[in-house]
Amino acid sequence: MEASMIRMTDPVTNSTAFLPGPVLLLGAPGVGKGTQAKRLMDEFGIPQISTGDLLREHRRNHTPLGMMADELMATGQLVPDDLVNQMVATRLTEPDTGRGYILDGFPRTLNQAEWLDGQLANSTLPVVAVSIVVPERILLERITGRLTCPVCGTIYNRYSEPPLAAGICDREGAELVQRADDTEPVFYERMKAFEAKTSDVIEYYRAQDSRFAEVDGNLPVDEVMQSIRATLFRLRHYTES
Repeated sequence: MEASMIRMTDPVTNSTAFLPGPVLLLGAPGVGKGTQAKRLMDEFGIPQISTGDLLREHRRNHTPLGMMADELMATGQLVPDDLVNQMVATRLTEPDTGRGYILDGFPRTLNQAEWLDGQLANSTLPVVAVSIVVPERILLERITGRLTCPVCGTIYNRYSEPPLAAGICDREGAELVQRADDTEPVFYERMKAFEAKTSDVIEYYRAQDSRFAEVDGNLPVDEVMQSIRATLFRLRHYTES
């Protein structure tokens, strides 16, 4: 059964008794996963586990896993799922993951999702997946319309949050710049890559309806956060006294 889209505007009361457990935020490039992950971290005091950060940390510290990754990357090879899985497994043993954590960039493939379920088979709480959904046209505008001030770092969007004067920062008067990869061709390449891999992960969790929900990401940031929080309470069957 397909999970329904969740839209919540009423605030959900937080409770220190609530354990978020492992949470996977899913969605195409530009849906706002990073923004919402940070808010969940602040709300519940749980860490974000990024496979990109883990890989950099292992390589920087010259751990056995990091040195294996160095050897592969030096020859132009991709870091295989097994090696990434081992890095994640090591991270999940750290005490700050006790209440839960936000998964960032993992699982990225169906194999990784199945491995993670096996890894957490004896855990109190399984992974729940929240997919943030935004129409492709809006995502295209979010990314290709993004402009940044090189002086103060303020981010504008020529479609939704334009500066007062076209192409000029309101604060610094500096000419705004666009990232080289914030273009339409790059956007569609990223969307194709997302569809090729991550869509399988979405369908994997969608098939397990009690662990999956979609939220409308085409809403103000605060409303998206309220939807995600309400969804986590529902998926964890948590009722406040």
